[in-house]
Amino acid sequence: MLRSTLILFSIFTVYAGNSQTLDLLDDDESSPTTEYTFATFKTNRVVNGHSIETVAKNEFDFKISHRFGFLSGGPYDLFGLDQATMRIGGDYGITDNLNVGLGRSNVDKTYDGFIKYKFLKQSTGEKNMPVTATWITHVGMATIKWTQPNRENYISSRMHYTHQLLVARKFTEGLSIQLSPTLVHKNLVDSLSRPNDILAIGAGLRQKLSHRTSINLEYYYVLPNQLETDKTKSLSIGFDIETGGHVFQLFFTNGQAAFEKGFITDTKAKWLDGDVRFGFNIARVFNF
Repeated sequence: MLRSTLILFSIFTVYAGNSQTLDLLDDDESSPTTEYTFATFKTNRVVNGHSIETVAKNEFDFKISHRFGFLSGGPYDLFGLDQATMRIGGDYGITDNLNVGLGRSNVDKTYDGFIKYKFLKQSTGEKNMPVTATWITHVGMATIKWTQPNRENYISSRMHYTHQLLVARKFTEGLSIQLSPTLVHKNLVDSLSRPNDILAIGAGLRQKLSHRTSINLEYYYVLPNQLETDKTKSLSIGFDIETGGHVFQLFFTNGQAAFEKGFITDTKAKWLDGDVRFGFNIARVFNF
């Protein structure tokens, strides 16, 4: 009798232990997880300016950007298509969150490069983060011939720098909003009355229309008394189309340059005067 009791007790102990183990495994499977937000914007540009998106590790985003002449040129200039400015360049992903980029624009024959780092990701669950945040440091150098070649000119006078903090939130599956506090530094300004450092804040909005299309708005407000009287703020309206490995961005803008210092601080055209340009960005991603 005692032997039978011991055998039954042993079987019960083993069963109870296995049940406890299964319970622990169940707890592990239901442990909290973190879900990260993705595709806040369709690509790494809102329109002219950067979005919080970065290129994935070992990917190269080759980009061609065109801005044409004013639509107000009418049929004679084929509504601006007779004139064009462009930038050709690319962004490379060192990691999923760290990118570098190089480019060349025919506006002032400018070469530019940047470092871009995403340090916060919007997420829910165990780790709750309400926004995604990215930092960019950009440097550019104009190589156009000196307007006064006989005087003493310095290479440093050709340089400009831009620092941006990009903060965005994807509010719904279709709506994303980004704010971009910006500092542009010019080594050389037009007159002593103008500051070398220019503060601005950008605002970007993306509204998804379908699985592969969206409409984007972008505006850069420059704080008062920093720009020359003939310059104004950059405003752009864009339409994104994703086709496989390509993203086409078609847009209307009053900016001419495709780099930050150019469209934030050097825009002269005004929408209300009809001085609007048609343009596009074409992006093709290669995986290395």
